[in-house]
Amino acid sequence: MANRLQNVPVDDSVLLRVTHSNLKTFSADVRFSLQAPVESIKDKLWKKTGTSVDSMCLELYDDAGAKVSDLSDNLKPLGFYSPHDGYRVHIIDLDPSSVTSGGWLEDTSLVEKYSISEEAYDKLGGTFRKFKEKMASQNPSVLENKIPDKYVEDLCANIKVGDRCEVDPGEKRGVVRYVGEAETIAPGFWVGVQYDEPMGKHDGLVKGKRYFECPSLHGAMVRPDKIKVGDYPERDLFEDEEI
Repeated sequence: MANRLQNVPVDDSVLLRVTHSNLKTFSADVRFSLQAPVESIKDKLWKKTGTSVDSMCLELYDDAGAKVSDLSDNLKPLGFYSPHDGYRVHIIDLDPSSVTSGGWLEDTSLVEKYSISEEAYDKLGGTFRKFKEKMASQNPSVLENKIPDKYVEDLCANIKVGDRCEVDPGEKRGVVRYVGEAETIAPGFWVGVQYDEPMGKHDGLVKGKRYFECPSLHGAMVRPDKIKVGDYPERDLFEDEEI
């Protein structure tokens, strides 16, 4: 066993697909350090999925879908189980009262929505509507300045579903899930993004129309000029830590 652990390169890492027993639409590619103990892997996945470390059971599958092993020893480094790029880690949530159970994290129709009438909204101060009305009264040309449609179309031509991307402001990273027009939002072209972390606003369902599917609060629709595609791997929460 000692020789096996000594053969794990110090700076080595592996890119694994992560799935979850309760979150049927959840799927993410995450890079892990082979030196990280299984317990720290569970802690990282808890931050991504909500399943507590104590209630988490991990299974490792190869790229053909065959089960390799259970990651049953929290003290062993991930490299002990010999995972390779493209393998899959499956999370089993053993807690029947877990926040991931019941489907409400994925089905937003189960969550009570806050709503406000148009009349009540008009009475509020400091809203975007009030700001827009003020700007229009001071300088009507402000609202007419927009990015040319041809420029936006050219941007969309270089953005493909499945591309890794980074969205500004905030340098939020994720995967492109939709490119095209979105009539339920506003005229013009939009890009649907599934963020790596729950920094979005929805699960791909916007104003009654589904543009794509992703875990709850991971989805966003952004204008093409706010997005860059390229080599933007998912950030490792432990990249600045020693394990």
